[in-house]
This record gives sequence, structure tokens and C-alpha cells, in this order.
Amino acid sequence: MVDHSFTDLSLAALYDSLNPWGPGDDFYLGLVREARSVLDIGCGTGRLLRQARTEGHRGRLMGLDPAAAMLVQARRARSDVEWVLGDTHVRSWDGEFDLAVMTGHAFQELVTDEEIRGCLRAVRAALAVGGRFVFESRNPAARAWERWTPDRVYEITDAEGRPVRVWHEVLGPPREGLVRFTETYAGEPWPSPKVCRSTLRFLGRESLEGFLAEAGLTVVEQYGDWDRTPLTPDSPEIITVARRA
Repeated sequence: MVDHSFTDLSLAALYDSLNPWGPGDDFYLGLVREARSVLDIGCGTGRLLRQARTEGHRGRLMGLDPAAAMLVQARRARSDVEWVLGDTHVRSWDGEFDLAVMTGHAFQELVTDEEIRGCLRAVRAALAVGGRFVFESRNPAARAWERWTPDRVYEITDAEGRPVRVWHEVLGPPREGLVRFTETYAGEPWPSPKVCRSTLRFLGRESLEGFLAEAGLTVVEQYGDWDRTPLTPDSPEIITVARRA
């Protein structure tokens, strides 16, 4: 669900099973196919860029992630993609990419205004003239966190076929758009459950557009779901396509 939990190699190996390929991946893959050069910020196990390369993408593909354990999974799968450890604070670019993406709700892991501003400044610098930045954030009006309860248990298996149970629990009501929660893993691989703590920030449409405009990025399209339906107050997602202004 979020990459903060995946600094542990044993948990990183479970990421793709816990988050199977879905409509969101298809949406982003279509964009990557059309771009000559792509920067995937918070790439995780690199699944998106790996698939693009497998399909024959010949351009430059770079995956950036702060979790070394996630990049271990990416490098094991493909060595013909640039896998870079770190975040937008430790790398700088100069108009090198036609497309930058943040998938898997990675944008919501930017929890302070300065983190958001720093990331968006780096994105603008990375984009060529006319380049696009595409990302999604859960629509706060849909209140997705209310469904992150311990009774909703996900059951998956690790590489050795051992069952693993995963569940979430929100730690109190949201405060200033921040939702704090735990993600718990239990099963044979570990003598006791592993509990990871995370925080996500939920921003509304106007706030997102304000941060983008401040960074010199212009919103050109927004959708409420992966089928490109219009954004409405009840939409589950805020999927934003912005262009370097």
C-alpha cells in the first residue's frame, strides 16, 4: 500500500503480490508507451518500467525510490533500466524526460508543504518543454481510510508458498489532511507480526492545483477513475495530468 513498509527485504518481496497489476497500471503503461523518456518517482519494485521494457520500449527509463529493498526486487528482474536509490532531493535533472509519473499513491507520502514543493520543483526541472507529469491521489471526499480496518484481512503467499496475512488500522481521526495508520504482516516467515507505521496526506483538487501552479506546472486533464471518467465530488481518485508551463 505504501513504500515506507518495504525497507525490509522480506516485505519488499511481497509488494507485487499484495498490489496485483490493475487498471491503474494499465493507465500508466499506456502513457509510458507513448513517451521517449520516462522518470518514475517512487517506482517501488519497478513493475511499470519493467513491463514497458519487456514490451520493447527503447527509450530512457529511470526508476527512483528511497527504499533499497524495493530496488533489489527491481534490479533482480531487469538490469536494462536505470534504477536509482534516493528521492527528488538527492537528484537533479535538466529537461531530460518527456514524462514523469508517481504511481501507487506515492504522491500522498509527501506529508508537508515543503516536501510537496520540493518534489514538484524537481519534477518541473526534470521535464522537457511540453513534458507531462501524471500522478494520482485519493479523493479525500471518498474517505478511503474508513475502510482500512483490521477486519479486512488480505491473504497472500510468499515466494516459498507460505501464507501471509496483512491488515491495516487507522490511528485516530484525520488531522489537517493527515491519516496515520499501521500495516501488519503475520505468518510463518516471522516469529511475530511485523507492524509498520505510515502517514498519508489527503489533498483536495484545489490544493493540488495550487501546489502545481506554484511549481510552474499547469493542469491539463483530471479524472476521477482509471477509465478516464470526469472528476466528481464522489470520485475515488484525483488523477492529474499536468504539463510544464
